[in-house]
Amino acid sequence: MSAVFPDPFVALARIDGRDAAAAALAPLAFAGHAHFTAMQVRDGGVRGLDLHLRRLREASLALYGRALPDEIVLDRLREALQRSPRDLSLTATAFLPAGEFTAADDGAPPSLLVRTAPPSDGPRGPLALAAVEHERMLPQFKHVGESAKTYHLRRAVAQGFDDAAFVDRAGRFSEATIWNLAFWDGEAVVWPQAAMLAGTTQGIVRRQLERQGMPQRERALTPADLPALKGAAVMNSWTPGVAVRRIGETALPPAPQFLRALHAAFAAEPAQAP
Repeated sequence: MSAVFPDPFVALARIDGRDAAAAALAPLAFAGHAHFTAMQVRDGGVRGLDLHLRRLREASLALYGRALPDEIVLDRLREALQRSPRDLSLTATAFLPAGEFTAADDGAPPSLLVRTAPPSDGPRGPLALAAVEHERMLPQFKHVGESAKTYHLRRAVAQGFDDAAFVDRAGRFSEATIWNLAFWDGEAVVWPQAAMLAGTTQGIVRRQLERQGMPQRERALTPADLPALKGAAVMNSWTPGVAVRRIGETALPPAPQFLRALHAAFAAEPAQAP
């Protein structure tokens, strides 16, 4: 269960360390040339803080040719956390003030929008996922303006599913709408091999499983491979594992050992205050 606060949660929105005015936020409502990272803060700490910093840094360098120093990003996160409960959801979005749909670039460093919201642990599951053909633009980055995610989610729900998993043009599973996919073959955790976003929770789980000696494999997985698998899960910043009971028309068996391993790996990662 998420934390319950005696008073209503007061969400913050701060740009470059200052409370964001409506005039500053309005352009972002229509911005697509921005990227972000999302994290769950518990008791003031974040697991995988290094992965969040690297995500912001590498995406800014790729999209803008420059990035905020990690020290400035950490300062902005601390400013928000000092004014918030100890448990919360936090999103940090990098963008250029010069805007988009223009070649103009004044060379200014990226700005950082930090937003807070109540904590979340994600859905309980198990989930049924529709299998839909879709490839995200620049899949290696967690960027904004991806209307296809909500489109496919809502179409999946209308068809009786809980969410959607993506299959690329080669027929391989990559990721789900806001999730990474993980599978279990009875002996090892199997990660799909395709172009996708490397999630921070996925990165935490992978490195902790490696330290624990749990076998892991990367494989190109197609819908035809599902009947031979022994379990499946999705993960994101909310949770290291929600069981998946069905993808498309293929049922997947419960795999409590697999889910316990994912959650134990995540729990083994020390939380760190920014």
